[in-house]
Amino acid sequence: MNLSAADRILDVNGLKTYFFSSRGAARAVDGVSFHLSAGEVLGVVGESGSGKSVTAQSIMRLIPDPPGKIVDGRIQFDGMNLLDLTMQQMRLIRGNRIAMIFQEPMTSLNPVFTIGNQISEMFILHRNASRKEALDASVEMLDRVQIPAPKRRINEYPHQLSGGMRQRAMIAMALSCDPELLIADEPTTALDVTVQAQILDLMLKLKEDFGTAVQMITHDLGVIAEMADRIVVMYAGRVVEEASTVELFRQPLHPYTIGLLKSIPILGSRTAGETKRLSEIKGMVPSLVALPDGCKFCDRCNRVMTVCRKREPGLTEVSSGHQVRCWLHVEPPSS
Repeated sequence: MNLSAADRILDVNGLKTYFFSSRGAARAVDGVSFHLSAGEVLGVVGESGSGKSVTAQSIMRLIPDPPGKIVDGRIQFDGMNLLDLTMQQMRLIRGNRIAMIFQEPMTSLNPVFTIGNQISEMFILHRNASRKEALDASVEMLDRVQIPAPKRRINEYPHQLSGGMRQRAMIAMALSCDPELLIADEPTTALDVTVQAQILDLMLKLKEDFGTAVQMITHDLGVIAEMADRIVVMYAGRVVEEASTVELFRQPLHPYTIGLLKSIPILGSRTAGETKRLSEIKGMVPSLVALPDGCKFCDRCNRVMTVCRKREPGLTEVSSGHQVRCWLHVEPPSS
């Protein structure tokens, strides 16, 4: 997808979100920048603790304060900085122009209200619909996300639905107001592989129908390979690599990205009399309260150099649209 800067619907620049405690400031998101164009799917990948979900919550202005705080940066959406808006102004955008699908629908859906009531609320709040109009629209949305017998399902409670149906209900709620941007945070993690495939196919179809830009957050590179146009790789609160999906899988540059790709099981990798072991990235993500001075990945990297422990490289474009934060691909300073 070759889109110009004018097509950008979201432009995150230098975002910093910290969590403060007696131990110090945990730099969960530390200078993250990326953009997303209309109709594009951007994949955001990384281990747990890399800052993926906190970045999404920052865009939605859902960071609990205290202990969290967005301390710097800009989140430009359709020409306005979301960080300059009041919470009342943000509520008019959240769920309406920007929607989010959360990882576990049972913690996102209210257990004491029916599915129909919860989806109807979106139409009543953002479209000034009557109760009957909202319920009719809710039935239509459940039908669109392929929930069988939608007229019956709107009267059921979350616990009466299967995991796949609950996730479909969350998608219906998120897309009810035709958002320009959909943030999907690990939307298929708790589902079995058959339902995962159905949900991903559904999201792609709905993206085509609605023309919605999608920010897909996951640790599953298989999902990203199927869904995304571009990929941002995050580690310890930073972007360490960004490229088109084809380019990233063809020629990953950062040792962390290479490690992630090597950890994916490959169909047919096992031959007669031979077993191919999956690779692993040794060690753990460093504490966000006490990050190393240099490259944040240096203690786990098998190609670490002296300069890596002293100075952190910047995010550098090495080819068109392909950026990496690594001294292996940047000329180190002479002093």
